[in-house]
Amino acid sequence: MEPKEKEIQLAICEYLTARGVFFWRQNTAPIFDTKANRYRPMPKYSMTGVPDIIVIRDGIFVGIEVKRLEGKLSDSQKAFKEKCLESGAEYHVVSSIDDVEKIGL
Repeated sequence: MEPKEKEIQLAICEYLTARGVFFWRQNTAPIFDTKANRYRPMPKYSMTGVPDIIVIRDGIFVGIEVKRLEGKLSDSQKAFKEKCLESGAEYHVVSSIDDVEKIGL
């Protein structure tokens, strides 16, 4: 059975931590407010499509989007990827620690 996306993300984060890489895990989903029984609005200037893991490598933004093998980028993720590449940043879609090693992390 293929691991769940969140399991792959956790494994990659553990790997990056062990390697001493400067990174953080980015959540972009709105928070559900149980008292109000609705999702809280996203803060002004928040973006959709932000990758799961953000690395700063040699002063360069590196976006890492984790997908299972059959996973596909959403339209907002595709748009964010294009903005990254246009801006000189890196953006990678990975499905394993092996993929992360292949990009030099």
